[in-house]
Amino acid sequence: MTSIVRKQTVPVRIGQVAMGGGAPIVVQSMTNTDTADVGQTVAQVVSLARTGSELVRITVDREEAAAAVPLIRAQLDTLGVNVPLIGDFHYNGHMLLAAYPDCAEALAKYRINPGNVGFKDKRDKQFSQIIDIALRYDKPVRIGVNWGSLDQELLTRLMDENAVSATPKDAREVMHEAIVQSALLSADRAQELGMGADKIVLSAKVSAVQDLIAVYGMLAARSHLALHLGLTEAGMGSKGIVASSAALSVLLQQGIGDTIRISLTPEPGGDRSLEVKVAQELLQSMGFRAFVPLVAACPGCGRTTSTTFQELARDIQDFIRDQMPDWKRRYPGVENLNVAVMGCIVNGPGESKHADIGISLPGTGETPAAPVFVEGKKVTTLRGPGAAAEFKQMVLDYIERRYGHGVIGEASEQGAPRTAAE
Repeated sequence: MTSIVRKQTVPVRIGQVAMGGGAPIVVQSMTNTDTADVGQTVAQVVSLARTGSELVRITVDREEAAAAVPLIRAQLDTLGVNVPLIGDFHYNGHMLLAAYPDCAEALAKYRINPGNVGFKDKRDKQFSQIIDIALRYDKPVRIGVNWGSLDQELLTRLMDENAVSATPKDAREVMHEAIVQSALLSADRAQELGMGADKIVLSAKVSAVQDLIAVYGMLAARSHLALHLGLTEAGMGSKGIVASSAALSVLLQQGIGDTIRISLTPEPGGDRSLEVKVAQELLQSMGFRAFVPLVAACPGCGRTTSTTFQELARDIQDFIRDQMPDWKRRYPGVENLNVAVMGCIVNGPGESKHADIGISLPGTGETPAAPVFVEGKKVTTLRGPGAAAEFKQMVLDYIERRYGHGVIGEASEQGAPRTAAE
């Protein structure tokens, strides 16, 4: 794992999930179903949790949604899916939590947006009501500022003060300060009402990479509360993935962040769990956590006109993802496995030797033979149309030997097992 020194924040517990205080960075996601539709919401929560989301946020926007929350929680418990549910409240959260105590009890955390919890003279009253309910049910809260719904009174005041300043700042800097102050002032108010620092998570989301880096740098310097990272409205497909990864990787490298979400706009009918996979791959690529075995594969070139290595890499990667929920129980530590699927003789043997198990498939014009390496040593050479299937089975056998019974394969032509202690 990485040696990056993470900023020490106050530990928070959300259901059975620990975050902050040096705990592993937590992956979370959010449903996009109508929460009032219990069946669809349960199905999506199960899918997100199975993919690896450790916290799942659901929209609670009206009475029907609030009434559905305890039913969703009950069905998830029956299915053995114990992922904590976070209620996302805007405008009327104080009313829904008060009117539906079973909802307040079933949720593991409440998300409050200080920009729309209430307006003018109602703001403090309605914010206080949510905090009081959170205290009553012993629930943590996330105070989540978003520049798309920023407290306009606060922003206007700071802009006016800046206008008469002897050294006025750029308007964007004032916006950053308003976002940070909104989070910190709300956190201070929550603590005045009796909420401990170990019950508060802060977030300050914007949709531009450099703005997000600047805002979270300011927030981390001025608070020790746990921080949730996310680039809001990141976008669809590669744009959303690249923008989120660019912003979050910089902050994570600086030691900032206790939980993350990759907010992707899904394709119509697309897989919502993609955002979970991207979050996991980001954390694993940076060395913070291990979620699934890594599959290294070459990008291909004029030497690799055959698609065999691409198909095998895809098949193994997809198979690993599909099997991980079961493998986590059966093969502790398998997430640290490294597999290499290479396409020609240039880097294939070397890369395969660096992996726990790897195959170097023949490139264009090369001898139709595929050497297989286990823990740095060649164990066999596969030939013929069945080589891909044989290698896939070798990966499964290796996992069983190494992680299933405490033994690992001897790196020899015979592949005789040896104990892990050796």
